[in-house]
Amino acid sequence: MSGAGVSSVSSDGLEARSTLVRAARVVDAAGSTADGWVLVVGDTVRAVGSGPEAPAADEVVDLGDAVLTPGFIDLHGHGGSTEAYEDDSFAASLAMHRSHGTTRSVLSLVANPLDALAGSLARVRSVMATDPLVLGVHLEGPFLSPHNKGAHNESFLIDPSPAAVSTLLEAGEGVLRQVTIAPELPGALDAVRRFVDAGVTVAVGHTVGTYEQARAAFDAGATLLTHAFNAMPGLHHRAPGPIGAAVADDRVALELILDGVHVHPVVATTLFRAAPGRVALITDAMGAAGAADGSYRLGSLDVTVTDGVAHVAGTDTIAGSTLTQDVALRNAVTRAGRTLPEAVAALTSVPAAALGLGDRLGRLAPGFAADLVALSPSLEVQRVWGAGRELR
Repeated sequence: MSGAGVSSVSSDGLEARSTLVRAARVVDAAGSTADGWVLVVGDTVRAVGSGPEAPAADEVVDLGDAVLTPGFIDLHGHGGSTEAYEDDSFAASLAMHRSHGTTRSVLSLVANPLDALAGSLARVRSVMATDPLVLGVHLEGPFLSPHNKGAHNESFLIDPSPAAVSTLLEAGEGVLRQVTIAPELPGALDAVRRFVDAGVTVAVGHTVGTYEQARAAFDAGATLLTHAFNAMPGLHHRAPGPIGAAVADDRVALELILDGVHVHPVVATTLFRAAPGRVALITDAMGAAGAADGSYRLGSLDVTVTDGVAHVAGTDTIAGSTLTQDVALRNAVTRAGRTLPEAVAALTSVPAAALGLGDRLGRLAPGFAADLVALSPSLEVQRVWGAGRELR
């Protein structure tokens, strides 16, 4: 490769460095391209193509037989490396997930008193000030049904009153990205509308609600289903419930924890077939992800992790997962029968679109963020770039 390097001027007035990344296959939601390349300038993809002819660049990275995909986006995770996103510091958790290909994260918080949630939002805001890879916060609580609370402290569950919604919108300005609401709670539909009007993605979840109640929430602006099948009524032939409402509504994306514990692979396969292009793989990872079995805390609850499976201590209630997104990818291919482009889309373009960020994240295309994951032919993570910077 010869010729002058491609460059541009960044926002700080400095010339941005260009890098040409080559791989045996480049894969995203659009399909798979053999002998592909991606040209990165600064933090943005400038061009993509295939074959020996490619633009000149300051640096050429030849990944050999690797598969190159967009960086993974996790809509729903609580921590890892013994840390939780409620902690004062969670840098090790972010680093661990990034080493497994997750380049953009929404940090999930369990139910807590409103003042504690406000404090967590403030801490995440300070991290976001210097870390563009953190997309914001997902409040999984406190607006959940006490009858399907999962691993949330029932003492901290409340109805989505106008005052509570105002408190969280104010505390979460610039950081609150997503909120889960049980649609049957008093005031839920008004809360959905207020959050959506404020630019927050609303998910239906942790609910005992009916098909009709879930459908009303989607009509009010909710566009996501929190960890499909978990903490909600099942799909019954006369009572389709929230799952049926979400599958039937093309506006709705459905989160799925594909760890082989939360949802049977046959059910996962069925969901992919029922809602093509709308399943977003998430980790729902807690502190034991990337760490050893043992005793942990999830919010205010004690959790026991045995053989990589987390339960609220002394119960059979699943308490998040120990999943990483690369494992979810492999499971989607080997256990749920998805093609590689389908599986990659469920980790990239689908979650990006669910957050309203589908025009800049989740694809390998000009103008998109330079978030890249290099995978071995067996789909093991080899190298990771986030916003053009190598993370692994």
